[in-house]
Amino acid sequence: MTQEKNIKVSNGYLMLFIFFGFIALLIFGIMQENPLIIIPAILLLLITLPGFFLVNPNTSKVLLLFGKYIGTVRENGFYWANPLYRKRSISLRASNFDSERVKVNDKLGNPIMISTILVWKVSDTFKAAFDVDNYENFVRVQSDAAVRKLASLYPYDNFEDEGKEEEITLRASVNEVSEALEEELSERLAMAGIEVLEARIGYLAYAQEIANAMLKRQQATAIIAARHKIVEGAVSMVEMALDELNKKEIVELDEERKAAMVSNLMVILCSDKEASPVLNTGTLSH
Repeated sequence: MTQEKNIKVSNGYLMLFIFFGFIALLIFGIMQENPLIIIPAILLLLITLPGFFLVNPNTSKVLLLFGKYIGTVRENGFYWANPLYRKRSISLRASNFDSERVKVNDKLGNPIMISTILVWKVSDTFKAAFDVDNYENFVRVQSDAAVRKLASLYPYDNFEDEGKEEEITLRASVNEVSEALEEELSERLAMAGIEVLEARIGYLAYAQEIANAMLKRQQATAIIAARHKIVEGAVSMVEMALDELNKKEIVELDEERKAAMVSNLMVILCSDKEASPVLNTGTLSH
């Protein structure tokens, strides 16, 4: 037997009616003071009573007989089975697991702090009960191993130039990373009969020793990107201004005046401070 087997057991209410019949028989024997009735009635009560058990909604009972797997009862209700059966409860409810924050190195070797949030449930009670020692602890250990492996496969962030192809990163590619984590956990937990419903990164940050340096790097990257956009816009505006002046023939500019005008406009448009006007009463050369 390598997988779960669902079995049917006796209705508990029917056996409860029989159990009350044994009680009535015991009372009758006591009233008659007949040990031939009292002793068998007591034995029947002691044998029958351990066979009753409940299966609550979204739980199951794994039945064993002297170490042999008999089957699993999944349907909730009140039942009776062989009193010699050992009955082990296994929850079928969805469970949340929020792993501890662990320090690992990403693909680029940067130390980061990362944790995962996992939603899981038992899908095969036989594997959960017998293929692993403790399936709940198995989930914790394997989740920790999976998130460590995931962190080593991707960089925390992408610092490449904007023109280059972007790669998957832990910070920016949330959906792709979550899918990879869910697939990795599904493979690891399948042997324990665990179904992964959802897996995602719960916490992600640079380790404290490099957090300040990486923050400055991110700020510098953002400033460079902003300056790049400003320069692109300024060049377009200067080009538009020169074209409009030529079309409307407002003023004729030689190459020297064009160069001066371009220089002044670029300074004004690219500067992060307001420009101060200067009145020139002479010529361009003096």
